Amino acid sequence: MTMDSSGSSWFLDDPAPSGQEQVVQRICARVAGPVVGAGVHVASLPLGGVQVWLDSPRNRWRFYHRMARELRLAGWHTEAGPDRLLLLGWSAVCLSHRARMLSAALTGRLADFDKTAFMAVMISTRLRHEGFPVRGLPAEVEARCGDALRWPARLADLDGLERRSSLEPLRLRLAQVAGLEAKVCRRCGEHLALASKVARTVAGGAVPARERASGPRAGLTERMVCVSVPNVTMTAGTAR
Repeated sequence: MTMDSSGSSWFLDDPAPSGQEQVVQRICARVAGPVVGAGVHVASLPLGGVQVWLDSPRNRWRFYHRMARELRLAGWHTEAGPDRLLLLGWSAVCLSHRARMLSAALTGRLADFDKTAFMAVMISTRLRHEGFPVRGLPAEVEARCGDALRWPARLADLDGLERRSSLEPLRLRLAQVAGLEAKVCRRCGEHLALASKVARTVAGGAVPARERASGPRAGLTERMVCVSVPNVTMTAGTAR
């Protein structure tokens, strides 16, 4: 057996990809959250693929379906049972969906640098009013903007995974996805660099010398950043 009835999934002909269990563990733990995520378990299936189960029975079904959606977005065929989640291999349908989602991100949210700059201003200003340490402000703002973009965490989850297939259609889809992921990764880096720059400006520090290599300017939002900088007296150790 190599595929399901729709011809979209294969899981017995190919060996399990290197790093698969660790990647599935990271994805499921992130989706489940810090409390439930600590009880996520992953183990290989005898004929290929992996199984996922939770220690806590509370809301187990809901968590399994959340995990299944995220694993499908990564390109895997999954099936949710009453007591565990099964991941059975690459799915052509799911990989095509991932390619569409990556393309949509590039032309949608990741094309909107103004939104990231505005978000960074709001987060930075709120943290300053709450007394957050100035030194750690850029990193904190960058992390929160990264969470809002969602793709930085999704791409980081796949670190160490060797994606391959013995079937030509899946190899082509995997290659397409890898190319789109590289573009999304670069675009996310530009957004996070902008968020860090805005946070430094709001904090009253010097703007980093290295500007973003590409991507549209924030325009009106950058002018908003300038007028949003708190008018405070800087300490002796703060760059002017």
